[in-house]
Amino acid sequence: MEDERCLNKHVLEGSKKLTNFIMKNSWAFERPRISWDFPIDTTITPLQSVVPVVSQESVLLKDILYCLKGIDGIYIVSKPLANPYDVRKFTISSDVDTSLKELALQILPLASCYSMTVRFVEEKVLPEDGQVNHALRGAIRCLLKDYLLFVVQQEMELVRGNLNLQKLWFYIQSTLNTMSFLSQITTIIRKSGKRGGNVLTLLHEQANDISGEAKTKELCLFLINAACTPYMQMLEKWVYKGMICDPYEEFFVEDNELIQREELPLDYSADYWENRYTMRSERIPIFLKDHAQTILRTGKYFNVIRQCGKTIQWGKQEPLVYQHQGQKYIIAIDRAYSEAARTLLDVLIQENDLMGRLRSVKNYFLLAQGDFVVQFMNLCETELKKNMYDIVLHRLASLLEVALRLSTADSDPYKDDLKPELLPYDLQFQMFRILSIQTKEEKDYCLQAGKTLSGLEAFVFNYDVKWPVSLIINRKTIVCYQILFRHLFYCKYIERLLCRVWISNKIAKTFSPDVAMSYRQAFSLRQRMLDCIQHLEYYMMVEVIEPNWLTFINKMSKVSNVDDVLSVHQDLQDSYLKECMLTDRSLLSCIVAICASCVEFCEFMERMSRYYIDAELTSMIDETQDDVFDQEQAERGQATKSNALSFEETIQMLDIKFTEVLIRLLDRICDLGCDNNNEKLLNVLCRLDFNSFYTEIRVHRRRERTLQDASG
Repeated sequence: MEDERCLNKHVLEGSKKLTNFIMKNSWAFERPRISWDFPIDTTITPLQSVVPVVSQESVLLKDILYCLKGIDGIYIVSKPLANPYDVRKFTISSDVDTSLKELALQILPLASCYSMTVRFVEEKVLPEDGQVNHALRGAIRCLLKDYLLFVVQQEMELVRGNLNLQKLWFYIQSTLNTMSFLSQITTIIRKSGKRGGNVLTLLHEQANDISGEAKTKELCLFLINAACTPYMQMLEKWVYKGMICDPYEEFFVEDNELIQREELPLDYSADYWENRYTMRSERIPIFLKDHAQTILRTGKYFNVIRQCGKTIQWGKQEPLVYQHQGQKYIIAIDRAYSEAARTLLDVLIQENDLMGRLRSVKNYFLLAQGDFVVQFMNLCETELKKNMYDIVLHRLASLLEVALRLSTADSDPYKDDLKPELLPYDLQFQMFRILSIQTKEEKDYCLQAGKTLSGLEAFVFNYDVKWPVSLIINRKTIVCYQILFRHLFYCKYIERLLCRVWISNKIAKTFSPDVAMSYRQAFSLRQRMLDCIQHLEYYMMVEVIEPNWLTFINKMSKVSNVDDVLSVHQDLQDSYLKECMLTDRSLLSCIVAICASCVEFCEFMERMSRYYIDAELTSMIDETQDDVFDQEQAERGQATKSNALSFEETIQMLDIKFTEVLIRLLDRICDLGCDNNNEKLLNVLCRLDFNSFYTEIRVHRRRERTLQDASG
């Protein structure tokens, strides 16, 4: 313990001494890298006497060689820089002979290029400059060592008496080209603040632009190979392991949220594929531009495979090295992509039974499991008729489980993943919000969206899906299936109500002729409503869902990667929503209005049926009584006739309301049917107006409006 204290004491004292030394010596701040770039504290000894012209060349050569190393001479002095990006300029003493001065001015640009290059080496040392700039800086430092060695060789020649200005001008030609290129590249990078892929793009384009200058091109390729090394190492980890090692944010694939598999939230996978890993196009080197999507997908596939606890046994991982010609690294990337795509597809389809999951979803959400739907409605209809806030969700879940056990759905291995759920908004409001419709009608509707819903209007299925299948059947796709389910389920419920009206109204055969006659229009209206609902259901179930499902199955047999699966599944859902008339505001509003008029009719018929049954029973009881009740029977008969008249008026009103909404629907279908993308909708028109009944009504009303306008 005592030794440790002594050590800490010595370290503290040493630190204090170092701090005091740095504070006393300003060069520690002015030249932190101790590089030679015409330091400002250099003192120049003034000339005591004029040197003869004969001796000036030797002195001038010494000054020039000093300047080539970044040190001011006696006759040649550097000018201060106005800003860090200026080209270094020099002042030559007026005592120097004109011919010598001209030769010196031809050589000094090499010193300027050296100064520009050294400034880049000094600046690009901070972490935020990135690994690519650090690697490029390291390569340039190697070239600067060779350059300084060249200057030292010229100094040795000067000492031996073998150097003059003409020879020096001849010797520096090759070096001048090299340093000029370096200063040009480094200046562009410094001024633009380029880093990462942008630096590689600059070097790659420079290599493409160089023609006929073999040494300059070789130099450029040397620089880009050195600068590419850390970037290609990042690329290698991504395409072989799905890992991002990018401490300075240079790589074009960005991990937006580092979350371990066991910490994934329930709905995280809904945005995983789109948002977890994103591509920053401004960071992509130009030589990887055409392959960026492949690279992005490859790493994403490997990342998912790793999170699934799987590993890929590579025979040999070929290192990724930049090549200006040939580009063998692209072949290695394509090979890794193929391996990752095949492995992940096997994990999803073979090991996690993706198609079985999708069939299960179709059976429940798209009502393909017919006997289950009947069992569920029989068991849950009473509960679902309640106010949604009065429904006990646990009781509904128990009834759902019973319905599953009593139907052929009992053989489904994924039936336990089906859960009941109640949403606080109806289908129309949900679609308006999804479509972001902002017309006045939809705004008014959304303002009224706080109305209390029945369980039938609020009920949907939910479905638990585990990773990695949740990549495909995620929260977003479940919402889409829930929308379709609400649409189909409510139509099925309306069909049940209309069928129940027919069953309950069979007793009308026992009614008196006057009362029974008043039911004729009601029976006709009920049949037209039932035909309408059944034709809509047939169209959606048989002409939309099944054909699109078969097309989906055919496409799934040809997919080669997860992105294809996502695309094909998205196309399937888009087709469902569009062709089931959910994405068009007018069509959806008409269908909702048709369902509402059907419910209103069924509720009215149920009330009237109970009334007439009670009236007939009372009449039968009264017939067994004495004639004392004859006057009461007459009064009751008069009341019955009065109610019959009211009944007929209500039925006529409901008939008009239903017919108007249905005609609006048919008109909208006619408008949309003119578009080739909506031609399937014309099948609905043909089914609902197969005998031109509604067409004749439209023509008749149009004539009436024309006559009214003419008379008016």
